[in-house]
Amino acid sequence: MRGAITTAGVALLLGGCALFEPPPQEDPVQVRLAELDRRLQNIERIVENQSLVQLTQKVAELERRADQLQGRDEELEYESEDTAERQRLLYADLDSRIQELERSLQSGGSASVLEGGTLPPGQLPVPEGTDRDNYQVAFELLKEERYDMAAASFQEFLVAFPDSELVDNAQYWLAESYYASGDFDQALRDFQTVIDEYPQSSKVPDALLKMGLCNYSLQRWDAARETLTRVQQDYAETTAARLAGQYLGRMDSEGV
Repeated sequence: MRGAITTAGVALLLGGCALFEPPPQEDPVQVRLAELDRRLQNIERIVENQSLVQLTQKVAELERRADQLQGRDEELEYESEDTAERQRLLYADLDSRIQELERSLQSGGSASVLEGGTLPPGQLPVPEGTDRDNYQVAFELLKEERYDMAAASFQEFLVAFPDSELVDNAQYWLAESYYASGDFDQALRDFQTVIDEYPQSSKVPDALLKMGLCNYSLQRWDAARETLTRVQQDYAETTAARLAGQYLGRMDSEGV
């Protein structure tokens, strides 16, 4: 009897063990691989989405640049047309001025002057011409080294056109006419007028330089050195200052 109970108990115990046996465990390696595969898929989806976003951004950037290039092309086309129009107007204005000057020359007003004639006292080289016409003829006389005629023409210009935008230049070239002819005292006075009457003129540095050279030619060494030094100090970045330095160097080498 006891043996039967014992046998039955063992059987029941074994059956209970079988009943409460834990479920089989998954292979850790397979679990790890599945996790890695899932993460890899997520990464691929993210990368794919990012690539799509980047591609979209690049396309948008290219479209923006294309629009900019098209706009710039239109601007260049407009600027080209505008430049062509300005050149046409400039040519027409220049042609008109040349024709006017040619008519003045043919009328005899300045033809005789440029061809070697004389200029009557108190008369402009181009009596019916504009300020630019008369200025140009006076300047041509200076270039031809006809200094007396050039000086007279610039003097008449200053009287006839006191409000011309060329008046400071005319005053400078009047002084230059005397300087080139060797009348340094008169040149000094007229260069000084440039400085006194037209202090904002671009001709001031050159006028001051020429005053130094007039004094140099007149052997007024102290005045020459003082004026040339002033050019260097007050107008350091100009061609006049560079030339002043050269003359100061010459004076040093000459011991004057």
